[in-house]
Parts: sequence; C-alpha cells; structure tokens
Amino acid sequence: MDGPFYLASGNEERVFLAAAAQRLPVMIKGPTGCGKTRFVEAMAHRLGRPLVTVACHDDLTAADLVGRHLLKGGETVWVDGPLTRAVRDGAICYLDEVVEARQDTTVVLHPLADHRRELFIERLGLSLLAADGFQLVVSYNPGYQSVLKDLKDSTRQRMVGIDLSYLPAPVEERVISHESGVPGAVAQALVALGAAVRRLDTDTVREVASTRTLVSAGKLVAAGVPPREAARAAVAVPLSDDLSTVAGLGELIDALLPESALSEPLMS
Repeated sequence: MDGPFYLASGNEERVFLAAAAQRLPVMIKGPTGCGKTRFVEAMAHRLGRPLVTVACHDDLTAADLVGRHLLKGGETVWVDGPLTRAVRDGAICYLDEVVEARQDTTVVLHPLADHRRELFIERLGLSLLAADGFQLVVSYNPGYQSVLKDLKDSTRQRMVGIDLSYLPAPVEERVISHESGVPGAVAQALVALGAAVRRLDTDTVREVASTRTLVSAGKLVAAGVPPREAARAAVAVPLSDDLSTVAGLGELIDALLPESALSEPLMS
C-alpha cells in the first residue's frame, strides 16, 4: 500500500474526503495512540496535499501559529507560522491535541473554520484568504476533557466530527501484525490484552491501553523479547506507577499472552 499504512474501521475515510471536497474543517477525537495522526497522514497522501502538523501544548500562542517579526541580519523580517504557511500553500494544517493549546489561541481558527476561510494577521493588518486545498484538521483526546481543557462550543460547531475510538479487533490485529511483524496469534493475544485493560475500572491506570502501546509490545516481541515480558515493559509499566495495579496487569498478561511468540495464545 502506497503512503502511510492505515486500515479504515468505519466511515472515517468517506467523511474526511467529503469534508475536504466541501472545504469543511474536521475534528478528530479518540484516545492517545488510536491512530489519529496516522489517519490524517494517510488522508493527506490520498488527497495529494502537503501536510503541516503542529503539536499543541500549554505554551502555544497565536503568534506561534500565525507568525512573528524576527531579527535577521540586523533587519526585522516577518516569518510565517505553520498555520499561515498552510493557508498560503493550500495545505492541510493538522493541530494535534488542540485542547492542549490555550483557548485564546484557538480563537484565531474561527474565521478559517467557517464560510470566510480567512486568517487575520493582526501584526501585518492583513486578512489572508485560504488557498484552494487548505483544510483545517484538529484532534484531541476526550479522556482528558475538563472544564479547563475542552474545545469551545463555538469551535466544535464549525467542524465535521470523526470519532476514532478503538479499532475493531480484526482491524487492530492487522495493524499490530503489519506494524510490528509479529505472528497473527501474538497480535490476537495483544488485542485481547488491550480489551481487558480497557475494561478495568480503576483510578490507578493513567491511560487505557492504546493501539500504539500494543504495537510497541509487538515490536519488542519481534526483536526477541518474550511476549509476556514485552507486554510488561510496553503496557503494564507505562500505564501505572501503583505497584498493586502493575501486579494486576501482570496477571492479565500471564493469562492472555503466550510465553513464546511461537506458542498459541492462552485465550480463554
């Protein structure tokens, strides 16, 4: 398959492509490691458009997105930020984990996300119309939502929503096998482990087991680490600092994973 590897789990490809054709912004939500970024990369490749990715964080300012004046060679020059470059070039601008950015920063997106499709650059006194092909895409993890970290309703209602929660088991198995190179039986056992961890009702697990963590476990297995040891390193230890919780995760691992990558999974 050309471009980034991605397996559709529902109608997300059709919705994204239709939104792109209608010049609509897209909001993608799902837990950490579920494939949001890979999906956007695959769609950009399929559309043949350049992709500008911004990893959002607490200190991200509007100037970081739009641009600023900088001193170069004794002169003050304007340098476009990633959002402005995407607007000028007709690229897809992907704001990863947009809720991490300050809410006053995301307000700059509103004129780009409605019928106006323009970016106001206050420091230049310029309104820049988005070139054909420009598309705004944002993502966030709803598990981290709070009163202080959430998208404003005024932002949400400008966007088409795609939910990439967890992949169906057969799709997740294929992703793990493709990305890590482990046998299908091991991928199946890792998917069963992920599903079991996601059903846990405890406050001591930092985050549910993502497809990314399961792929990491698979890569360790492919490198020669026994499956149970690989799962402890890639899943149990990263998910919790509570010793009893890690021990409990270890029991799940022992029950669901084979001792060897060549063994059949111990599925009940």
